[in-house]
Parts: sequence; C-alpha cells; structure tokens
Amino acid sequence: MPQNIQQAIQQSLIKHLNKAERVFQYPFPLPEVQFTVRGKVAGKAYLNQWQIRFNPTLLIENTKEFVEQVVPHELAHLVVYHQFGRVKPHGKEWQYVMSQVFDLLPETRHSFDVSSVQGQTFSYLCQCREHQLTIRRHNKILRNQTQYHCTLCGSKLTPA
Repeated sequence: MPQNIQQAIQQSLIKHLNKAERVFQYPFPLPEVQFTVRGKVAGKAYLNQWQIRFNPTLLIENTKEFVEQVVPHELAHLVVYHQFGRVKPHGKEWQYVMSQVFDLLPETRHSFDVSSVQGQTFSYLCQCREHQLTIRRHNKILRNQTQYHCTLCGSKLTPA
C-alpha cells in the first residue's frame, strides 16, 4: 500500500479516535490495520482483535471517499463494541457514534464502482427483474443447499 494512503488512513483513525476519546472519556488504542479484504466489501472490523481490514483495490480506486467514509465506518464498529458490547452492527449505538461522535452520515453501504473487484456472476430471474448472483450463491443453488428469493416481489430466483 502506498505510504501516502497509509498515512491518510492513520490520520483519519487518529482524528476519529480523538473524538471518541473526548465523548467516552477513554483512551482508545489505534487498531491494527490490514489490507486483505477482497471482493465488493470495502472494509471489515474484527471486534475481538481490535483490527480493521480494508479492500486495497477499492481503497486505491476511491482514496478520498474511502478515507472519509469507510475508515470511520469500520472504526465506529470497534468503538461501539468497546462501549456497548455486542449490538446490532448498524443499530442505534453505531448510528450514534457515526452521527453524534464522528459527525458523519451513518451510511451502511458504500457506493463505489465495484466492476474491477466483482467476480463472475450468473443471471437469475424472478417475476419482476433479472438478478446477478455470485459464483458462491450460484453453486449453493446447484448443490440444492439454498434457494434465493427476490426482495421486491418475493418470488424464487431461477436461472435465466
């Protein structure tokens, strides 16, 4: 990972940790950071390890937005776990940390272009539209391990 990007992440972590320390009156340590997330996920917080892992491809492609949105998003998960224990991932506690402590919109998903990290997909149909399923979901259907349904119309997805 380029040094300037690592520094931007560190600065974002420090800035937001300082805000959390003022509110919660607790000296939070810097989390361990790794760049090992793959696929369409931007980041992931590992609560028990006080660790955050980021998707290096999405980070490089969207550095500014990533540092401003994803870094505090994942850090908020760690702060919430420390202060409130195990709660809903994007529940009221997480929303409180994002909006009131970090002064950010509590958005649960990124809107990055994922075409460079998206694997092979398979077309499935429901009663209202076409869906693109990952190879993992496609294989689960082929092995009769699960069925998927459209979240809009509720009908079962079938191969196109």
